[in-house]
Amino acid sequence: MKQGLQLKYTQQLSMTPQLQQAIRLLQLSSFELQQEVQQALEENPLLEQEEVDDPLREHGDDEVEVSEEWDQNYTADLMGAVGQNDAEYDAMTYGCSQETLHDHLRWQLQLAHMTPTDEQIGLAIIDAIDAAGYLQVTLEELTQALNQQLDEPIEESEVAVVLKRIQHFDPLGVAARDVSECLLLQLQQLPEQTPYLDAAKKAVRDHVELLGLRDYRTLSRALRLNEAALTEVLSIIQHLQPRPGECFSTADDAYVIPDVVVRKQNNRWMVELNPQSLPKLKVNGSYAALIQDSRASEDMTYIRQHLQEAKWFIRSIESRNETLLKVASSIVQRQQAFFEHGEEAMKPMILADIAEAIEMHESTVSRVTSQKYMHTPRGVFELKYFFSSQLATEQGGECSSTAIRALLKKLVAAENPKKPLSDNKLTQLMADQGIQVARRTIAKYREALNIPPSSQRKRLI
Repeated sequence: MKQGLQLKYTQQLSMTPQLQQAIRLLQLSSFELQQEVQQALEENPLLEQEEVDDPLREHGDDEVEVSEEWDQNYTADLMGAVGQNDAEYDAMTYGCSQETLHDHLRWQLQLAHMTPTDEQIGLAIIDAIDAAGYLQVTLEELTQALNQQLDEPIEESEVAVVLKRIQHFDPLGVAARDVSECLLLQLQQLPEQTPYLDAAKKAVRDHVELLGLRDYRTLSRALRLNEAALTEVLSIIQHLQPRPGECFSTADDAYVIPDVVVRKQNNRWMVELNPQSLPKLKVNGSYAALIQDSRASEDMTYIRQHLQEAKWFIRSIESRNETLLKVASSIVQRQQAFFEHGEEAMKPMILADIAEAIEMHESTVSRVTSQKYMHTPRGVFELKYFFSSQLATEQGGECSSTAIRALLKKLVAAENPKKPLSDNKLTQLMADQGIQVARRTIAKYREALNIPPSSQRKRLI
């Protein structure tokens, strides 16, 4: 075979460093972008952050009134979007301490004036309590483990005595070994003159399975109570806390900074970038002026290199903001019915719809919508929230899965608690409204919304 040289011309797409940087910044959240900007400011002396001018000093009283109105409207809306209505405000939940459950129990143990041995037993018991407040090991296992640590052997009865004392710690019901014991510990703290207290204790002690299954007919026969008396018993039990440790959470609250703000002005929905999430950068003019020096030195090379990097970085952020605004505007344009009427009016939409509208690739839209949030009059939503699959209707139209979930929640909320709607009945009600959906789809959406089946939603009160 004869060897030879051959010349070919080919075209290929190469990822330049500038393009890689733009793509990386595009998928960052607001918090991550701020960290990236801070790092760039520390590494590049030619990059600096613009000073934010005080509008109260530059403008007159008219501008002050606009600023106050903006602050009152949008601060109030943002707080209301993240939280709940006053009627739904749960003081117990929002008043939870940042202290962990184990820290809270150890603090009470130190105030219990126990002997050194009992205090070691108490520490072992507290360490064996899970986040829900339940003891996860048996007394026998605790005794065996403690006998390997203590100098003098102890009996299982000694561990039981310390456990009894810890079960009287706050929160009530902590260190219980099952749900029945947890609820019984809380009932024992109620006044003895409480009506139907004995029946409630018997229900949680002997018939907790019937309570879990909401089999009230069998429970009524077992307790020998009529419906009115059983309703009073259930009212007492429903005020108990089956997970006493859930008020103590080690997870930090997650706060998000909306990237875009949506508001209605002159009967039109307007989309704006949130100025608080936009880093304002510029090139240092003093250093940039040194570029005019014609001397070729290492200092000039250093300045030219960092000047180019600063310009690329600023251009990448501008490109990110432009793309984000395009995607958000297209989403608002397609989902105006949602902003006007709520979740039930959500239209089906996929990434390809937005990509086609703004003439970009689907992967770009996917990066833009990841960890980006939109502040609207209806709350703060991630951009991905507005994308959902579609289901057919009898009229030949389309309905989004988000709208079906919203309708499902509405139907369940309006049902008769004594006769909750089954999945088949929910499917039939959906069909009456022209939405064709299978029963298994209803069951899947119901489970995704953490709605229990009809047998567990049944209530007497």
